[in-house]
Amino acid sequence: MSRLPTKEDAADLIARVRARRPRVHCLMNTVVQKFTADGISAIGAIPSMTSSMEEIADFVAKADALTINLGTLDAERKKVIRLAVDVATTGGKPWILDPVHCDYSPTRLAFARELITLGPTIVRGNRAEMELIGETGASLLIMTGPVDHLSDAEKSVRVENGHAFMAVVTGTGCLSGGVIAAFMAVEKNALTAATAALCTTGVSAELAAPSARGPGSFEPAFLDALANLGPGDLISHARIHHEAT
Repeated sequence: MSRLPTKEDAADLIARVRARRPRVHCLMNTVVQKFTADGISAIGAIPSMTSSMEEIADFVAKADALTINLGTLDAERKKVIRLAVDVATTGGKPWILDPVHCDYSPTRLAFARELITLGPTIVRGNRAEMELIGETGASLLIMTGPVDHLSDAEKSVRVENGHAFMAVVTGTGCLSGGVIAAFMAVEKNALTAATAALCTTGVSAELAAPSARGPGSFEPAFLDALANLGPGDLISHARIHHEAT
């Protein structure tokens, strides 16, 4: 059994992301594209966001990781997502699926289940979404909430960092998927990468919150905190707990 992730891993990985500047392609909820791109840039990675059928294969081929978010889904976007997954799989690139609101729509749930058969590296969703998804072949499952629970075939971890403002700013969860993808680009162990990424967003939120008067001022403070986050901040503030399996 491989060892469990630590806050020292998180500190190491944020430094590695900034040194390597991986490219992350995002097929993302259109409402949050700018915020997601800004957040990925803030941690030192390079985002791309096109959902053009004519361009998607080229962009995914040049990316180091892919994140797929099923928000604002339509028939054309489904075609683009299928092609992106095929290119990522053929190229051996890690990819993460966020089945947003699959608990609202039977057709979205069916599409999420179709994608899961294609072998995402990570499936990430809230409790209601994950309960509907059922069994997956993903290397790692993440159930998000006030505490994030991560589990692979051997180990389970919870990350307790974050702040209540994250729940009232649209896109913080979508952004965390992009950050996870950036960390997967530099770390093959999905549990280690995702734990470090969630510590990064959670600690940044905690550092940003005291200067914010509400969600409007929290958003830019959060982006600033992501950009200024250092390995020492993660050593000091990350709260990673290993769960019995």
